[in-house]
Amino acid sequence: MQEGNALAARPDAGLDEDKNSGSREKGLNRVLQILEFLHATQRAIGIGDLARGVNAPRSTTYTLVRSLVDAGLLEMAGDGNRVYFGKKLYLYGMDYVRGNDLLRRGRQEVDHLSRESGETSELCMLQSGRYTIVHSSPGTRPFRISSATGLQIPLPWTASGRLLLAGFDRAAIEDMVSEDDLVLPDGRRLQLDDFIADIAVAKSAGYCVTSGLVDAYTKCLAAPVFSAPGRVEATMCLVVPIDTSTEKTDDLIELLLERAARLSIAA
Repeated sequence: MQEGNALAARPDAGLDEDKNSGSREKGLNRVLQILEFLHATQRAIGIGDLARGVNAPRSTTYTLVRSLVDAGLLEMAGDGNRVYFGKKLYLYGMDYVRGNDLLRRGRQEVDHLSRESGETSELCMLQSGRYTIVHSSPGTRPFRISSATGLQIPLPWTASGRLLLAGFDRAAIEDMVSEDDLVLPDGRRLQLDDFIADIAVAKSAGYCVTSGLVDAYTKCLAAPVFSAPGRVEATMCLVVPIDTSTEKTDDLIELLLERAARLSIAA
């Protein structure tokens, strides 16, 4: 009865609770936007640029950044005017690696593959509708191919993307791939129907090779890593010069498939 009387005395109490809940949710969304923007930017950035990047008031952004800095999730750069990820996020990431068997074993396999083949090797996964490099190991050749852990690339640009989408139906693929994703860095435009056909071919072949999509100098060889029958959880791939011979490419594909299969069993 006392609770009922209190609610009767304050009929707007439920509205206040909804308002507070909405405010907390909005604040959390802002924090996630800040983290995503810093991840996409890949460098320390000023508060003003950060506020514009997430389309938020500067005062709100400053307050959130200060709270994240106090929590150790972000850090101010040496000049005190720019902000970037903090050490605590790195420690959380290492906890994730230790707790994720596929990622832990995958990092080891990628490092071994790079040493064995001499080529740049990667472990890739699907994250937020993007092909994401979760671990990369450089090759031993004098000409190094750039490959950065954490880099996210539109799925149609990659061999791995064609394998990562092998278990999705057309509607799901259309939801994940935007019109901009179909435009390659050099301005060429892929057709969605062609991309979906490529996915089917990659699924049937059990591997995928693409040439000259991200740049004119490299081709990518990718093999699927399965977490369950028919479910592609990740890919292992090699990034090699585009003029790599057919014979050499075939040897690398065979090695890649062997290593990916071993990782699939481990998963």
